[in-house]
Amino acid sequence: MQDRTEVNSRIELRYDKQSELESNLSCGNNLSFLELRYGDKILDLGCGKGLESIEAAKLVGDSGTIVGLDITPKMLRVAEENAKKHNTTNINFIVGGIENLPFENESFNAVMSNCVINHAQDKSRVYREIYRVLKDEGKFVVSDAVTKSPLPESIKNDPVQWAACFGGAVTEEEYLNSIKNAGFKVVEILKRREYLKNGYAFISLTIRAYKAG
Repeated sequence: MQDRTEVNSRIELRYDKQSELESNLSCGNNLSFLELRYGDKILDLGCGKGLESIEAAKLVGDSGTIVGLDITPKMLRVAEENAKKHNTTNINFIVGGIENLPFENESFNAVMSNCVINHAQDKSRVYREIYRVLKDEGKFVVSDAVTKSPLPESIKNDPVQWAACFGGAVTEEEYLNSIKNAGFKVVEILKRREYLKNGYAFISLTIRAYKAG
């Protein structure tokens, strides 16, 4: 496996550049599937420019809280500026990685993430962390990219391809197993779209699962 430090540097470089562009880097809209309630505390993994975090903050109201986590400080500065533009005060942005979440057990009612977990080297660890920080009966909704067949080792070992939301993608079966092995019993596929990426068969999935109470 490639040097993770180099992969993270490539990811940060990519999103530093993306922070200056108008694109929202989204592969799915998760908010409608989260069914957020007034007063909920929500974690947005890989929040980027914070646009979905800001929309979630409106839905949970003044008594709710949104925490946006991202590996790229420059992207979070843009997110903070966006929150100020929208007069959003019930939101916090934190620099951090998704494989080691800096939160106590059972901190959140829901977790959302959009095209981010494919960057993680240990996806099982990410989902164990999600399970840990969710409250009983809490839920996650994640959109992410998976493959129909395993990618060649040459792609898996290329940090540039990992940063491009390509090299880190695993098969659908492997991805879903990482969720189930973390403790989530019932896993729902809410949306599914098949497409080609760089000549390889990819699948975009939106997934929801609950932490049993």
